[in-house]
Amino acid sequence: MNARAGGVMVGSQPLALRRSRATAPAARRVGVTRNVPAVSRAIAILRLLAKSEAPLGVHAVANALDLVPSTALHILRALVTEEIVTFDPKSKRYALGAGILSIARSVLRRRSLGDIAQTPLDALARRFGATAVCVQAAGLKHIVVVAISRMEQALRLRVEIGSRFPALISATGRCLAAAGDYEPGELKRRFDALRWDHPPDFASWLDEVEQARVAGYAVDDGQYISGVAIIAAPVPARGGVKNALVMIGVAESLRRAGFAAIGEALRGEAIELSRRLEAAL
Repeated sequence: MNARAGGVMVGSQPLALRRSRATAPAARRVGVTRNVPAVSRAIAILRLLAKSEAPLGVHAVANALDLVPSTALHILRALVTEEIVTFDPKSKRYALGAGILSIARSVLRRRSLGDIAQTPLDALARRFGATAVCVQAAGLKHIVVVAISRMEQALRLRVEIGSRFPALISATGRCLAAAGDYEPGELKRRFDALRWDHPPDFASWLDEVEQARVAGYAVDDGQYISGVAIIAAPVPARGGVKNALVMIGVAESLRRAGFAAIGEALRGEAIELSRRLEAAL
């Protein structure tokens, strides 16, 4: 099945979408972050090494990330100094080091979003005989799968914990767009970069975003991936929606179960998950 399958993933524009930059809340303007190339490149190198089944040389890293070899070398040497990356002087190759574990240890000790979401995901997967996932969003950039539950008879999709997808894609994207105060230009720019099997036009998508805001869940019936239905509900949070529960399965099967019934079930579990997350803080 298509590797994009996890991405879960009004007549006129709603007032929130028409708001101009000049009238946007001050907190939102203050929250704009500036890109730090050295940090972004270091993280990209760590992700590349994490995905690689074998250690990589400087030129392999540079070519994969479109970096100047000298830049890649300087960053790799810094990561080696910090013991996050190891270097084999014989092969001249780099790999993730044990030092990365000390960074991850505090996260592993905490009861994470994935841990708390696992029980409701298991219940949803059993109830509807499909794949249920919990995703965490990083603004409008991407979503990351943090927990997953599959049924044996369910459609097996190429989505795993840690899989990343564009934030605005499919049903999840409609939920995230509905929950935020985003300018139409920003949404349009990111929308135009999305890849769908059966892409909606932007005006229709905005209608569906508003429908998701009203209903508390969104439905993608084969638009992202032909023959696959994806239904998502946002997890409410004080600081804004960052997480969502998603159901993925064969469109015909989920249609028989009822998109509305699945959406309402997801919405209910998302509200309960929000309460559990608040209690865990």
